Parts: sequence; structure tokens; C-alpha cells
Amino acid sequence: MNPPIHRIDALRQRLDGESSIALVPTMGNLHDGHLALVRLARQQAACVVVSIFVNPLQFGPAEDFVHYPRTLAADCERLGSLADVVFAPDTAHLYPEPQEIFVELPPVASELCGASRPTHFRGVATVVLKFLNLVRPQTVVFGKKDYQQLHLLRMMARQLNLPLRVTAGETVRAADGLALSSRNHYLSAAERVEAPQLYQALLQIHRWLDAGRRDYAAVEAATAAQLAARGWQVEYVSLRAADTLRAAAPQERRLVALAAARLGTTRLIDNREICLDPPSIL
Repeated sequence: MNPPIHRIDALRQRLDGESSIALVPTMGNLHDGHLALVRLARQQAACVVVSIFVNPLQFGPAEDFVHYPRTLAADCERLGSLADVVFAPDTAHLYPEPQEIFVELPPVASELCGASRPTHFRGVATVVLKFLNLVRPQTVVFGKKDYQQLHLLRMMARQLNLPLRVTAGETVRAADGLALSSRNHYLSAAERVEAPQLYQALLQIHRWLDAGRRDYAAVEAATAAQLAARGWQVEYVSLRAADTLRAAAPQERRLVALAAARLGTTRLIDNREICLDPPSIL
């Protein structure tokens, strides 16, 4: 493929005249989960653009912005011919002056992951809106692993009347169930063995609900306690309505179980969609 594009004017020149464009926003350090999103984008449009940018706006002061892996050359090699354009702007080009205008998000952005990362989703939504304005795709593709992020960006596209379709890609997992993530490389060997237990805990929630449990607060507490007993530092375990991310009510039929917890210094998130009509897990 061609070398990555770094400048906005060069991006616009390259995309001028393209009839259909799909965008896959990433922070790089690409793995098979990212590549699955790119392949999904290829089904949606003639021209696939992958953005690679470690966005400072979405990192808190004590988070890993400085140490987040930046592997542009390897990323481009992995993409090969899957993408037509790789857009990897310099920070100074994307933020030529201090950013004072941000996307204002609804209260759910301050819950779940937003409770411990209060500026995170504001930073994500703002940079995504920048990329959508620059690339002007007809389709943008996000992964379901970042379920709360997907929900908020769908809301943004819908409520700001953006002329595009938001497509969601399924979470890609390792053979043992661990959701693929660029942060998995932070795990020690022992932590990597333990890490799939986060998804196993969500599967247990799914089994409990299929068996008829509706005491959601007790289910959340029991799951968090089980993880804590294994050495996890649990941030949250939460059952939410899949469409709204409001706290799940007993009459809800489409739910999502979400969790965030730390193993050592590594923060992992995962989720499991649950449909209660009919029972949906063995």
C-alpha cells in the first residue's frame, strides 16, 4: 500500500472524487480485532480509510498516553492491501491550537468507564468528530468491545444528524476468550493466564440470567466479589439495557453485562450482550 498520509491537505486531495468511503478510527498498535473491523469496512465502501492517532484528549493525567505503544510502520505492514489510505496525522496538524471546543455528551458518559475517566469520552467524541469532518465517510466502523464508546458515538451521529452509517464489529477474542486489546501486552505472563476470567465472569452472569435470576444488584455484587477474590481490582460490574445503557430493569429483554477491572497495573474492559427471549446461552 502507499505510505501513510500525515497532512490534512494531502488527505483531502487523496480522497477527492472517491464515491464511497468507510472510516475505521484507531489508535494504532493494530491487532486482529482491528483488522476484522477493516475487513468489515471493506464490505461497506469502495475506499477504506484507517486513521491511526494516539489522541491526547482522551487520556487523563495519570494514564498511559506517553507509554501507549506507537507502531506505525508495523501497523501499515499489517494492514497491507486491506486499507486504501492510512491517515496518521501529527498532533500539531490535528490540534493546531489548544482545543477549547468539545462535544458535550449525555450523563451516561459519566457512568461506567466515565466514572473513573471523566474526560475520556469527551476526548473520544471530539477527535472522532474531527476525523469524520476530514474524511467525510459514508460509513464509520467501531468495535463492540468498547461498548459504552460505541453507544455514545451512535448517539452523536444520530443526534447531530451526521450523514453516515455507524457499523459495529463483533469483539474478536483469543482462543481462551480474552478480548483482543492493545493494552493486553502490559500483562505479565501470570496475569495473561488469569485475564480470560473477566469474560468468564460475564458468561456466568449470562447463565444466571438465562436460569431466571433477576436480582441484578445481587448478581453484580456476587460477580465483583468473585473477581476480587481472584486478585482483581474491580472498578465495576454492571447490567444495563443494551439500547440505552440505563440500569437494567427486570422487564428488560435485551441487556448487556459490562465490567472493568485491573490485573496489576493493567485495566481491562469487556462486555456480553444478553437476549432473554428465548434463553440464549447453554
